[in-house]
Amino acid sequence: MEDLKKNKKPITLCIEPDPILRKPTTPVDQITDDLLDLFDDMIKIMGQFDGIGLAGPQVGCLKKIIVIDAETIAKEEGQTLPSKRYLKLINPKILSVSKELCVKEEGCLSVPTIYYEIERPKSVKISYTDENGKNMFVIEIDKNIFVFEAGLKYADEMTLGIDYIIPNISYL
Repeated sequence: MEDLKKNKKPITLCIEPDPILRKPTTPVDQITDDLLDLFDDMIKIMGQFDGIGLAGPQVGCLKKIIVIDAETIAKEEGQTLPSKRYLKLINPKILSVSKELCVKEEGCLSVPTIYYEIERPKSVKISYTDENGKNMFVIEIDKNIFVFEAGLKYADEMTLGIDYIIPNISYL
């Protein structure tokens, strides 16, 4: 499912070293029913694997899309619950990042059972189109920046968190 196709097959989670995880993505040109169905399928896969974020290539789709479980992140961080449980980001872009950095443990659904400490910006400002076609939502994330920044870096540069590992890896 390298691209959105009419004859849909069930999607599965791609696991490293699947070559599709390292292929470049292309922007979404228009929001279609197939794309909206794909977001729903991605949410189901996140639920199956207890994930909080998933990018298109992780399910075999080479489009710049990310889905994030904003409600779970908010609960983990003790924040106010968002109006929507899932954020569906289309063609997301990093606009700016803070110079201040922080280190936190993270993992990736496409690299199961490996958790690592990674240094990322403390805050980031992004823009994206939502599933309703509203352009240029700009949000600044301070807490749980890791899900957003990791997903955006992955969508743009095909880099997984393990590509930046600080030498503390724990295997489950």
